[in-house]
Amino acid sequence: MLSVQKLTKTYKTGDKALTDVSFDVAKGQVVGLIGPSGAGKSTLIRCINRLVEPSSGKVLLNDTDLVKLGTGDLRRARRRIGMIFQEYALVERLTVMENVLSGRLGYVSFWRSFTRKFPGADIAKAYRLLDRVGLSAHVDKRADALSGGQRQRVGIARALEQDPELLLIDEPTASLDPKTSRQIMRLIVEICREQELPAIINIHDVVLAQQFTDRIIGLQAGKVVFDGPPSGLTEDVLTQIYGAEDWTAMRKGNAEDEAAQAEAEAEATKMLRAL
Repeated sequence: MLSVQKLTKTYKTGDKALTDVSFDVAKGQVVGLIGPSGAGKSTLIRCINRLVEPSSGKVLLNDTDLVKLGTGDLRRARRRIGMIFQEYALVERLTVMENVLSGRLGYVSFWRSFTRKFPGADIAKAYRLLDRVGLSAHVDKRADALSGGQRQRVGIARALEQDPELLLIDEPTASLDPKTSRQIMRLIVEICREQELPAIINIHDVVLAQQFTDRIIGLQAGKVVFDGPPSGLTEDVLTQIYGAEDWTAMRKGNAEDEAAQAEAEAEATKMLRAL
């Protein structure tokens, strides 16, 4: 379980990015982190794994306070935290398999990593994960030959190759089309439930967050202003998080876009069957 307690980040300028942020995430729970740009979402994720140093507070991952760890212990603790990035963070010239196996770099010796000679058990697990994310036919492809959705699936498999106890996911659908975005979100949620992995997803798409996450935390100016089920995101709450907007029209427009896409996909399937 993850427990964030009174986490605060103050920059040298005196600006506060986070103020007394507190919440717990249980095993298998997927939390959507929403809020306007500059609300502190990315800072919060990076403070949890200490890519950004918190000013105060605690981050407990299964009773280990990550904030108090020294360099060596922190490096070992980060093995337990899988990161999935908006821009995929793959090595373009390496194959899909090699990118997934890079999730084991924190566990193997320098020479094994340098020569890319990983233990058989790690390779077998990578094959299983690539099958799980639907990429078993692309094992030997270079990463730069993949579509955006395929690259994100490689990123998911790489994070899982670490044997993580927590997933931190930064804008996993920002560069993807609506259909692929739903597929990626569905895959993440299914895997978290299968493996009882807690996950925090920094996501701009409110409708996707409502559709796929178990719980939503809304940040405004570095403070938690909403923490509850997706059904609790009323127009008043969304206005508190983002400011005034015609939220009914937004939801209607999104629903119309999804219906139009579903209709187009059905028509394409019908045409293919007629060939």
